[in-house]
Formats: sequence, structure tokens, C-alpha cells
Amino acid sequence: MSTLSPTAVPATPVADRAVETTRSWKAPIAFAVFTVLAAVLFLGVRRGGTTTFRLANAGDFVQLPDVGLPSLATGVVVVVLLALGTAVAFFLVGRFRPVPLWVTSVFAVVFVVGFLTWAAAGKTIPLPGLLVGAIGLSVPLVFGALGGVISERVGVVNIAIEGQFLAGAFTSALIASLTGSAWVGLIGALVAGVLVSFVLAAFSIKYLVDQVIVGVVINAFISGLTGFLYSQVLSPSETTLNIGIRFPKIEIPVLHQIPVIGPVFFEQTVIVYLAYIAVAVVTFALFKTRWGLRLRAVGEHPEAADTVGINVTGTRFWNVSLAGAIAGLGGAYFTLDAVGPFTKDMTAGAGYIALAAVIFGRWDPIKATLAALLFGFASNLQNTLGAINSPVPSEFLLMLPYVVTIFAVAGLVGQSRGPAASGKPYIKN
Repeated sequence: MSTLSPTAVPATPVADRAVETTRSWKAPIAFAVFTVLAAVLFLGVRRGGTTTFRLANAGDFVQLPDVGLPSLATGVVVVVLLALGTAVAFFLVGRFRPVPLWVTSVFAVVFVVGFLTWAAAGKTIPLPGLLVGAIGLSVPLVFGALGGVISERVGVVNIAIEGQFLAGAFTSALIASLTGSAWVGLIGALVAGVLVSFVLAAFSIKYLVDQVIVGVVINAFISGLTGFLYSQVLSPSETTLNIGIRFPKIEIPVLHQIPVIGPVFFEQTVIVYLAYIAVAVVTFALFKTRWGLRLRAVGEHPEAADTVGINVTGTRFWNVSLAGAIAGLGGAYFTLDAVGPFTKDMTAGAGYIALAAVIFGRWDPIKATLAALLFGFASNLQNTLGAINSPVPSEFLLMLPYVVTIFAVAGLVGQSRGPAASGKPYIKN
């Protein structure tokens, strides 16, 4: 039996160290594109007026004053800062050094401030409401991204996150309506996610079918199945089978009254708090436990893992199932928290955005969570700007989250390498 310990394998594989000696110009080029876009919008398409940012709610401990930013002056400052950030990125990559995550984060925050100031000129933006909505839209993406990280780290590409979302959403709505308990519905979502993952694991691990093809087929099948059951079962009996039972919000005493961050993090439902816990548990377990070491070993070098006594097939099968259970929680969020009653294809492609968060986050739970938060913020931005009647065209706002997703994955992620054996079936010699 193996005596591997969590420290037996170097934290950074040799292949990763080799990547650091090459240059990837993706991030600097993406920075330059956003800088040019900012100059065109903020300086070329000038908008007068002052944008007011509301920082506090009525029940907060401290009533922070509103902050007003003049649109044109803020645009000039933002463009200058973005140009400096672009120059720093080109300088670092030119010296074969990666662009640090904090540089990318600051660049993104500066651009968002400039865009909000320009798009909402003359209007008031309730910042706590904007962030609360962003967290809400991010929660299913966080669960899906965590499931995707676990699955790909063990060597299986989980394209079926969308199907796991839909199965979790449908099952949780149905079971919660039948039992009158959101908690039972949540357990049903876990089981539904596992069952979908069983299909993915069986075909991709045992029968060696291409993992991407299996995932796409599963998504199409679950979409058709839940759509059929909705129209034939739930829709005719909505008062009994699709009531829309939801978890109530739980306010953490004292903490929920902290300005800005209080309502964002400490005035949420059980599923949101479970997302916080899931991120911490998955991160710790993946990098600090024997389970995580074995999982990563199977995803990097299954032959070596098999040599030291690790059951590669079993490890992959059960961890893909675990990933499906976590993704099922993301599906439950749609019906037990955000919306209530199940509707056909209500996840609207969120599973694919969660998969993009996995890639953008470089197969790391924390970074994938941050990517999910970014995509959730971009999605909620269209709702906020639409609510304040921003003159920005609605078509642009609708495509905004997908544009951010494309740029993030294709540009800002830079050069990275996924698990070496991800997507590759293992045949024991």
C-alpha cells in the first residue's frame, strides 16, 4: 500500500517550472486592448455629469457618505492608470516574468470603476446592491467551478457541468415541493448531480469514450429530459410539484450591519454559506491531505500513481462523482434560492461559464472562485445599469458577461498548463 504523504510530491511540477521560462504575451496584449477600449469610451465618447456611488444601507452601523465621481475627469485618470498597468505587464513579460495576479486584479478594478462612472453618468449606483447581486449570480458558478477543478485534477474533463446544474435544479424543485422541505430538496440535488456524474464516469473511464463528446451529449440529454418532464409533469401540476420553496436569508448578528460587505457576505441563504465552506474545504483537502495528493497524482501521472498502489480507475470514478455532487448544489441554488419554481433550461449556459472559470482560474479552487465572482459581477452589471436606465445599449449589456468570459479565458489567463492527464483515458498495462 502507498505511504505517500501530502508533501511527497513537489508543489510545482517540472513542466510548470518550464512554463515559467517562456513568454506569453496574452496578458499584456489583453491589457492593451482594454486600455484602448477605455480611451475610446471614456475620452472619445464623452459623457458629462457626475456618477454617485451609494455605499451604505439604512440599517448599517455607520452611514458612509455617497461618493461622487465626475465622468470625464475620472475617465482621464483611469486611462492613465490602465496605460501604466499595460506598460508594467509588457515590462514583466519582456523579462520572462509572469504578470502577478494582484496586477491583473487592480487593472480590472480600475477599469470597472471607470466603466461604471462613464456608463452611469448623472445616475446613482447602489454599490451594496450591485455586489449582493453579483454574489448571487456567482454562487452556482462557484459550485460548478469547484466541481470542474476536482474532476479535471483527477483527469476527467467535466463538460457536463451544465447537465449537473439542470438535474440539480429540477430534482431540488420537485423534491422540495413534494416534501415541503428545502433541505430535502438540497439532498435531492446532490443525488441528481452524482447520478449525472455516474454516466460521465462510466462512459469516459470504463468505456474510454471521448470525454468532451460524452459531456456534450449528457448536457443535451439532460436539457431535453428536464424540458420534457417540466412540460409533462411539473407544468400541469405547478401548485403541488413546482411550488418554489426557497431557503430564507440568515442574517449573521452584528456582521450583517457592516457597511458594504455586511449585506454582501453576511446576509445570505444557507446555500451561499455552503459555497464559502466548500471553497475552504476543497482548497485545504486538495493541497493538504493525502486524498488531495492522490487525486492530483492520478491527474498528472496515472502510470506513476498506479505503480505506487493507487487505484486510478476507482480514484477517478469516485472523485468525478464528488464533483457532480458539488455541481448539483449549484443547480439547487437556482430553485431553492434565486428563482424558486423550475423552468425549462433555467441555467442558461451557466455550466459552460463555470467551466471557463476553471480554465481562467488555472485549475486552482481559489483562483477559479475569483473567476466565478468576476463572471457573476459582469452578469449583474447589465441588471444594475438597466435598472438605472443607463443609455448604454441593452444589446451591449446582454453580451457583456460573455465578452468578459472570452477575454478572460483567451487573454488574461496567460500561459498555463492543466493537469497533464486531463482528458486522457488510462489503460492499465
